[in-house]
Amino acid sequence: MTSFLFLITAILAQAQNGHSQKSSIQLVRNATLILKYGGHKILIDPMLSPKGAFESWAGIAKNPTVDIQMPMQQITDSVELVLVSHTHADHFDDAANHILSKSIKIINQPADKTFFNSKGFINAETLENKMKWKNITIERVNGEHGSGKVLEMMGKTSGFILSAKGEPTIYIMGDAIWNDQIRDNINRIKPDIIVVNSGGAQIKGFENVPIIMDEKQTMKLVSSSGKAKVIAVHMDALDHCRTTRLVLKAEVEKNNIPNDKLVILKDTEILNLSK
Repeated sequence: MTSFLFLITAILAQAQNGHSQKSSIQLVRNATLILKYGGHKILIDPMLSPKGAFESWAGIAKNPTVDIQMPMQQITDSVELVLVSHTHADHFDDAANHILSKSIKIINQPADKTFFNSKGFINAETLENKMKWKNITIERVNGEHGSGKVLEMMGKTSGFILSAKGEPTIYIMGDAIWNDQIRDNINRIKPDIIVVNSGGAQIKGFENVPIIMDEKQTMKLVSSSGKAKVIAVHMDALDHCRTTRLVLKAEVEKNNIPNDKLVILKDTEILNLSK
């Protein structure tokens, strides 16, 4: 009888663990994401400052323009890995530098190796191409943070592709405009999930040159996304982002994009992920 009860308890515990480890993505704010994937908690592009902590980038309001709507402990507790696409303040800020443990595992692009060394993160690892972390394969791909002179000004940025047995393949695009390189990446990896920064950000003096995808470019992405579900973030948190959730939603409706094809995440919203 004791052995039978032990077996039932073990089965129930295994079922509960399987349920609790279901993959999901949660938008904290802007491009800061909590990804639960392959049984691990991953924090992506942490901008953890309170509202108005740093300068305006468009002469409209100090950034971030909204506060984080969830407890900081809920964001940082049990994080095993931090992925940083690049070190602009809206993707890794002073607050993240001070709040995150200096021993936390960070994966960063080659252009930011010196940055993380200088900040004292002892487990920061520069990813050139592809690596295995625990049970997850992580590939880094380049993005173009603008075009022409603006691209030179904005510097290097990266995206990450995550895959694991039994999990959906996820393409986190980072700060990038739509181009042939992005299309080629999608055709090559055939992701199940694409996370796109759709805020249409611009910089002063170059208002006609987007530095991330706007609503028009996001529609081009959707049309080339294959089977992937597209998740749009990086809106309504910075004063230089001209594509709001409302603007993107109107473009989605105009182009008759189904709600299950493109999801516009709200702050704190959690979306379960599947293949």
